[in-house]
Amino acid sequence: MKKQSHSVVIVGAGPGGLAAAMLLAKSGVKVTIVEARGQVGGRTSTLTQDGFNFDIGPTFFLYPKVLREIFAAAGYDLDIEVPMARLDPQYRLVFGAGGELLATPDVARMEQAIAAISPADAKQFNSFIVHNRAKLKKFLPCLQSPFQSWKDLAKPEMLKLLPLLAPWKSLDQDLQSHFKDERIRLGFSFQSKYLGMSPFRCPSLFSILSFLEYEHGVFHPIGGCGAVTRAMARIATEMGVKILLNEPVDRIIVDNGRAIGVKTSTRTLPCDAVVVNADFAGAMNKMVPNHLRKRWSDKTIASKKYSCSTFMMYLGIEGSYENLSHHTIYLAENYKENLRDIETVHQLSNNPSFYVQNAGVTDNTLAPPHHSTLYVLLPVTHETSKVNWVTEAPRYRALALKQLEKIGVTNVERRIRTERIMTPTGWHDEFNLYKGATFSMAHSLDQMLHLRPQNRFTDIEQMYLVGGGTHPGSGLPVIFESARISSRLLLEDLGIEPHWETNVEISRPISQDELVGVTS
Repeated sequence: MKKQSHSVVIVGAGPGGLAAAMLLAKSGVKVTIVEARGQVGGRTSTLTQDGFNFDIGPTFFLYPKVLREIFAAAGYDLDIEVPMARLDPQYRLVFGAGGELLATPDVARMEQAIAAISPADAKQFNSFIVHNRAKLKKFLPCLQSPFQSWKDLAKPEMLKLLPLLAPWKSLDQDLQSHFKDERIRLGFSFQSKYLGMSPFRCPSLFSILSFLEYEHGVFHPIGGCGAVTRAMARIATEMGVKILLNEPVDRIIVDNGRAIGVKTSTRTLPCDAVVVNADFAGAMNKMVPNHLRKRWSDKTIASKKYSCSTFMMYLGIEGSYENLSHHTIYLAENYKENLRDIETVHQLSNNPSFYVQNAGVTDNTLAPPHHSTLYVLLPVTHETSKVNWVTEAPRYRALALKQLEKIGVTNVERRIRTERIMTPTGWHDEFNLYKGATFSMAHSLDQMLHLRPQNRFTDIEQMYLVGGGTHPGSGLPVIFESARISSRLLLEDLGIEPHWETNVEISRPISQDELVGVTS
């Protein structure tokens, strides 16, 4: 390996920080990761309790192409290191307004499923795929490049994209050109919740999110998404990266406008550059004094729009619900009212939409024999003075259990053998998420591209950002892309040529039919 003449400290062992560590170590940089918690992964880690294992945050693994390339660049094969099952059906959608949809990547079956709800819309599924295939292909270079100023938007290649991207339209308005039934549009736009936004406010660009599911698959890593970050940490360590756990950062050491190290409660780590993988707004408030941040002052950070949060229930249960899909999304009849409660009124809904993961139907490694796990998520407002979670959590727990009956999940209470609740306050306290916003800064047009915190941080030299709080945005594939962008910028500034070999043969994910030998 090339002599390590430069050193970098990465704050946070989340997926973005781990990906950056792999890429930087491959290029001969000495990398140290400092992580406040006792395990790697950040929100993409595993909660282990009483013999049950739950993904804490993401449960959908989408567009593995980016991470496959990062693994290949480091000399590893993602599909060998982390076996994955491609799900089919991908998920079950239950509409409070009536009807169900088993989403499948099989075009003929998907058209048939849509036709059961809206025959006219079934004919438009293929045109939706074709349109978004072109949209992604043309916009992908933008997701792979830094946006450092408004001048990047004025480039000819960006201006040519305007008619296709239609930034003046919302996601729902864009989908109206394909689907007339509102339920079908919701089935192709609820993915905006990956960004913590409403499809009625989310930019039309993000129709590519549901397209990615159908074109490139919805995957379940065996062992959960936490298995991915554990594998990344193991590989990073094999590459020479030092990972320090239970090591919260007190401050980033800044001298004459340049980041020169990191101070924790137990040590000082000098370095040539700092990569911040922690939640941007939370990290800046805690780790960098306000007077050192001219563009991103405390006042500016507080003025930005933030995503929703989530009320979580991690339930270890006796037995299993064999007829419940791996992923089920319930879209309440009063969906728009739900969104208003979350984004505008900042109050709790009485008939909330929700999501349930029943991973045991795919993966039997997550629970003891004859038991299974249920992961229940209700989108809610981020932290606000209008909601006191100390008093509201028990009430919302009871409401959530009642809502489960709407998708056929009954008698849950008596079968619970272990349980953990997470509220917006918990996200703030345990993960230092600003306002408990689980998807960071909202992805509105005035908070995208060069208007997001930049990968090469503008206020402090030698500081770089990775994760959902920077460009290109939140969601695991996009976070991995942010790691590539920031790593390239950092190496460029250090005068180092990236040593990323991407011509390694990439194998395929396993199918559900092949799981018996993996999970038994």
